[in-house]
Amino acid sequence: MGDGQKKTELYDASQRPSSLNERILSSMSRRSVAAHPWHDLEIGVVEITKGSKVKYELDKKTGLIKVDRVLYSSVVYPHNYGFIPRTLCEDNDPLDVLILMQEPVVPGCFLRARAIGLMPMIDQGENDDKIIAVCADDPEYRHYTDIKELPPHRLAEIRRFFEDYKKNENKEVAVNDFLPSSSAHQAVQHSM
Repeated sequence: MGDGQKKTELYDASQRPSSLNERILSSMSRRSVAAHPWHDLEIGVVEITKGSKVKYELDKKTGLIKVDRVLYSSVVYPHNYGFIPRTLCEDNDPLDVLILMQEPVVPGCFLRARAIGLMPMIDQGENDDKIIAVCADDPEYRHYTDIKELPPHRLAEIRRFFEDYKKNENKEVAVNDFLPSSSAHQAVQHSM
């Protein structure tokens, strides 16, 4: 800290509580606010790590990440997968996003992402579109601005994952043709 600023203390040093319990109780009486990943953040939140078979989901009440299930098929998420905060879709969940980047990241972290396309999907008869995005801070992916710039094999892998990941649960999923970044931006705006 500079320019004459003082570090703010967590409690008043002149009235030091005599025990740890008193300090804890004292801190609980002050109002504290924690950010809720769905309501309070403005950037993408990762729920599922690239390479994982574990399907995590945001618990809407607590804001914590919970294990939903382990995938029934012998497939893993091809990229980090999560949601866009402050959005709501027809399935009463936030808008899903698949984030292309070099490395897996831990569930519950947030990052800056750029939408480059939309993958329209029907999951058991309901719309469940996915935004395809790139990590804005990954030097290998940040230069992509539209899904048509991705290698065809990358798109084939993404499509195939979503076509297959629920097959052994006897659930029907249909993936339609990928749409450009303008469609992704419209979907994000519509879901806000």
